[in-house]
Amino acid sequence: MKNILKAQIFKSANTYNFALLLLIVILGGFSLRTNNKLIVADLVKQPNLQGVPVLLNNQAETVPFKDLALYKIASVTIGTSHSEAFDNMLRNYAPVKSFHFQSLASLKSLAPYNALIIRVQAESLYSLETLSFIQEAEKTKTVIVAGFGHATALQKLENISSPILWHPFNSPEAAEQSAQMIFGGEAITGRLSEAVGTKFTAGSGFSTTKTRLSYVRPETLGISAQKLSRIDNIMEEAISERATPGAVVMVVKDGNVIFNKAYGTHTYGDGIPTKTSDIFDLASVTKTAATTIAAMKLYDEQKLELNQPLGAYLQEVRGTNKHNIPVKDVLLHQAGFVNLDFFGGLKPQDHSRDSSYFFNIKASDNYFLRNNYYKEVMWPKMLRTPLPTRGQYVYSDISMYVMKELIERQSHRPLDEYVAREFYQRLGMGTAGFNPRRRFPKEQIVPTERDTYFRKALLEGYVHDSGAAMAGGVSGHAGLFASANDLAILNQMLLNGGSYGGVDYLKPETINLFTSKQSNVSRRGLGFDRSSGSGYPSRLASSETYGHTGYTGTCVWVDPKHNFVYIFLSNRVHPSASNKLNSLRIRPRIQDAVYTAIADIDSRIASVD
Repeated sequence: MKNILKAQIFKSANTYNFALLLLIVILGGFSLRTNNKLIVADLVKQPNLQGVPVLLNNQAETVPFKDLALYKIASVTIGTSHSEAFDNMLRNYAPVKSFHFQSLASLKSLAPYNALIIRVQAESLYSLETLSFIQEAEKTKTVIVAGFGHATALQKLENISSPILWHPFNSPEAAEQSAQMIFGGEAITGRLSEAVGTKFTAGSGFSTTKTRLSYVRPETLGISAQKLSRIDNIMEEAISERATPGAVVMVVKDGNVIFNKAYGTHTYGDGIPTKTSDIFDLASVTKTAATTIAAMKLYDEQKLELNQPLGAYLQEVRGTNKHNIPVKDVLLHQAGFVNLDFFGGLKPQDHSRDSSYFFNIKASDNYFLRNNYYKEVMWPKMLRTPLPTRGQYVYSDISMYVMKELIERQSHRPLDEYVAREFYQRLGMGTAGFNPRRRFPKEQIVPTERDTYFRKALLEGYVHDSGAAMAGGVSGHAGLFASANDLAILNQMLLNGGSYGGVDYLKPETINLFTSKQSNVSRRGLGFDRSSGSGYPSRLASSETYGHTGYTGTCVWVDPKHNFVYIFLSNRVHPSASNKLNSLRIRPRIQDAVYTAIADIDSRIASVD
């Protein structure tokens, strides 16, 4: 496709004849209800002036978008063709609401949005209503015009000061390419080969660099799609063996999404097909995708020292056996913490089927805990625990309960608000967050377990982990929900050394410190799990690989040596917890299949059949 898009630049057009000029004048006074077929018929008689996308009016470097927390973006389509492909690609980068332009009055419905991506076809610009809409919008909003078709129509935009990304083709592929360029998924280098009107001279055009993920066919990188199709066979086995009702698998290689596919259904009985945009309960992936990156940010800001004792940050641990535990040992699971069953301590007076002033901690539909249960019962219980394995590696969720408390004291914000403000919103991670039912319909969230022992309900958008649920859905060890695409964005930022979309989030040396081996008694990094170098998390994973797994059937692994990210999201605990996903080695076998496929372009990988 890129070869087609970068085809030979067309030569200059002849001067318009009088009849065409008259036609343009007449059409200019019409609204979008003008006969577009007539306009197309006349435009196709004119040769196109360039063969690759060209970016104009970008003096302020608006394109590509940078800090996405600054924008509430709407996509406005003028015309009808390929808007779905365009908007779907935009939503890989940020939450974007779609609108179809009807008239100048459309601006009223766009009042909540401070940034508009206005998609126009060449023929639509021969309407005064279209031009008036763009000119009015750019008075109060950030506007980017994405145009498609014959570049001769650019002369109609001479009075527009906002950035214009003009693509000479009008096809689904062109729509997707332009959407990626607007967000930095692909670099822009095109130039006008000939002048268009008086403003856009020959050679006009701004260049940009790739700053975000791109979405390409694997063959674009020289990777065999047939080899990647082995993933289909493994997932077919997983579903037929009832290891999980469904899953999403995503692979990012060299900053390019080369595989993104959904399998199965939400549950075994509902027939709702899984979508790549679905939101999953990430379980312990929360430890890295929320708690650890928050700790890394505070470390960068010198608000957290790894060798400082917990007592330096948490007043309530002073005078307890946890006062002198270094923060580093907490992140390494070497603090000596035990594992606790919080659910077993619940009393009838601690919960209610209805919400009220006294019972407002919602653990699921029709299950509410009494106010302050976490602070009055759970947290003090953790503070009283013994430390029988001090200095040894013992995986305990208490570690991340403690880190949540520490992060909230040092940041002066709740953990969910802190990571949303510092990472998710700025990165464009539209689904990532805690307590997703407050923001999304339950149909977009994949159900997990049919809880028969605690909440007595199918868990749809409520965290599976009972301790996290009792803590109000926000905890350091569990509670985060997200789509695969959002996790790809976050982990590509880590793989980039802390930069994404032209914004620096973390220092490269901080990422190297936290993700490298830091223990003499385990393979662990600081907060991150790591490759064993001998079979875990897959037979081909390099010793540099870091990431985490989740109890609900999730994993994220980043391999810096081979510059790729592997994401697997499932709900293997539905309808009840099963170990088949592990016993069948579904996740590591898929990861090995990915390594084998990318071996086509990375000779350091020896394939495994």
